[in-house]
Amino acid sequence: MEIRLDGRSALITGGSKGLGLAMAERFAASGADVAILARSPETLAEAKSRIEKGAKARVAAVSGDVSKAADVRRAYDEAMAAFGKIDILVNNAGQAQHGPSDELTDRIWQDDLDLKLFAQIRLARLVFPQMKERRWGRIINVLNIGAKAPAANSAPTSVSRAAQMAFSKVLAGEGAPYGILVNSLHVGVIVSDQIVRRHRREAQNVSLEELIRKSGEGVPLGRMGRAEEFANIACFLVSDAASYVTGCAINVDGGRSPVV
Repeated sequence: MEIRLDGRSALITGGSKGLGLAMAERFAASGADVAILARSPETLAEAKSRIEKGAKARVAAVSGDVSKAADVRRAYDEAMAAFGKIDILVNNAGQAQHGPSDELTDRIWQDDLDLKLFAQIRLARLVFPQMKERRWGRIINVLNIGAKAPAANSAPTSVSRAAQMAFSKVLAGEGAPYGILVNSLHVGVIVSDQIVRRHRREAQNVSLEELIRKSGEGVPLGRMGRAEEFANIACFLVSDAASYVTGCAINVDGGRSPVV
């Protein structure tokens, strides 16, 4: 089945690397206008050039920090100036933060909530009115499997992600009468820039290839996932082919999550 997004415009946060970049490339190749949002102008420029190689429509790069309300508003305005509308929003920004709960300061908690939950809240508040007016919209919130099955020492990320999952369900109910579909995709272990950062930080005594192999051993499919596999699911969900799917929390994890 060929998935087409011709005539649609997407805004993807955390769009310069990893899963965000893979989704941007897939959406752009399927015909959508794509705006990527990230903090580093240099990384954004590299990502934009890469996306444009396979793009069938326009590509824009917007620099900003989604943990800051003013940056969220400015990024939204820049994307609107570039494309005139936003049909698809992918909330993908965020990085893993975890530790014993009694060692987490208020600052750590607030920073994590601002980066993940409040970015989703603010962007949804901005895009919902125009989606309602056109009676069409798609929102995907990229979370992790810890949102459903949090482990010890997984806060604050698992808590922020669980709140995002709950808010996704709220938005799905509110958007359904207007043709706005909202779903969350839950990541297990995927080969992306985060595994590269983890290798630099924690596992310099083994090769990156060995770390990837070991990280996939606990997955029922026997390997880590690929960013392109994740992007394929996202592309389906934001298309007309998924017109009866909303309010779902879908694991993209090779069977690793203990819950469905």
